[in-house]
Amino acid sequence: MGTTAHILVMGPDADTLLARAAARLHELERKWSRFLPNSEISRANALAGSHVVVSPETMLLVQRSVEGFARTRGSFDPTVLRAVRDAGYDRDFGSVRAAASLLDPPAPQPAPGCLGIEWDENIGAITFPRGVTFDPGGIGKGLAADLVSAELVELGARGALVNVGGDLRVRGDAPNGASWDVAIEHPIEPRVELLRVGLVDGAVATSSRARRHWRTAAGPAHHIVDPRTGRPSASRYVAVTAVAADSWWAEVVATAVFVDELGIDSGARFGARVVTVDADGGVAFDPALVGVAA
Repeated sequence: MGTTAHILVMGPDADTLLARAAARLHELERKWSRFLPNSEISRANALAGSHVVVSPETMLLVQRSVEGFARTRGSFDPTVLRAVRDAGYDRDFGSVRAAASLLDPPAPQPAPGCLGIEWDENIGAITFPRGVTFDPGGIGKGLAADLVSAELVELGARGALVNVGGDLRVRGDAPNGASWDVAIEHPIEPRVELLRVGLVDGAVATSSRARRHWRTAAGPAHHIVDPRTGRPSASRYVAVTAVAADSWWAEVVATAVFVDELGIDSGARFGARVVTVDADGGVAFDPALVGVAA
């Protein structure tokens, strides 16, 4: 998934459970990664306009993505893959900066949106319309954290934390016997903690342009695309963090708030709590997050 994962397990046989969780994350990557030509998502993109049989996990990923699109009225849009590629993020990020420095991106186009995406649960198939390319991006990391943490508890863990590139989900018993203490870090100032929240069962996800940014011949670029313009978002924010019940939904909310430059009070209507960091370093957070135990 182009990132680092951290897993914590509370309970007996933790080493075995950790190994199974790591293998499960790799399995989801093989199904979802847009960088792997044989992944289920890559095949569905390549065969747009046709039914593609996929695993239940991939169908769930597509369903959650379309739900996020609908509930945010298109501010979160997984069909921005063409725009992301055109901006230079068409390979593993370790190689993007050197390659993109010579890139003269084509004229941007708005994302096509999710309205034509279909699925058939009877045959286990999804269909992307012609011209639509789907990017699992952040929501894939969030959903992976949700799925793997749930599976760990089902397999006998008393508690579990799964953090996939900053999209984090906790369940069950915490190491301190109370809540899982999750630090939200400043995206601009390394090792500076903005605040800490205590989660009993919940999730945290961040959308940020602080790390995944580069420069093309047309100017600076980053991976958070405004679906209305097809350009990297011109939002005043450098990062938005959302605290919610599930990690996939926290990722959707963080992205929508980032793209639409919504304030911290917007989180409540999405069933989340929000932290924003401006490009000049200004920080705002929902007062309800202070000492929260979600």
